[in-house]
Amino acid sequence: MRITKNTIETTPGPREWFTGAAYIDAIATPTGPSRVNASSVRFTPGARTAWHAHPNGQTIYVTEGIGLVQRRGAPIEVIRPGDRVFFDPGEEHWHGAAPTRFMSHLSMVDVDEKGNSATWGAHVGDEEYGAAPPI
Repeated sequence: MRITKNTIETTPGPREWFTGAAYIDAIATPTGPSRVNASSVRFTPGARTAWHAHPNGQTIYVTEGIGLVQRRGAPIEVIRPGDRVFFDPGEEHWHGAAPTRFMSHLSMVDVDEKGNSATWGAHVGDEEYGAAPPI
């Protein structure tokens, strides 16, 4: 057993990856044979990721608030606490908070053999984001 005391600071989500304010707390980073990268991500109302994909897929688990999620070519869907979303490897998608609600989720990905966890694309514009169903 190993206990790691919390010494990691919350970091703002990079502007290249997010529209609006999002904050990331690292939970697990790949070490040894494990390739798991896990983090807690908090989105302010209206904040969302850019389009992106993960080489080995991604699982998110909503811990609080109300969020939105979309995979390329599909409608935007509402997510709530307790919901789990799995994105297939290479599936382009985005996720974030609803327009008037905060949202937090746990993110879990396995990095690839080169240490890559995601490929980032274009930001989700306001018109695209505004196509969300009513909350």
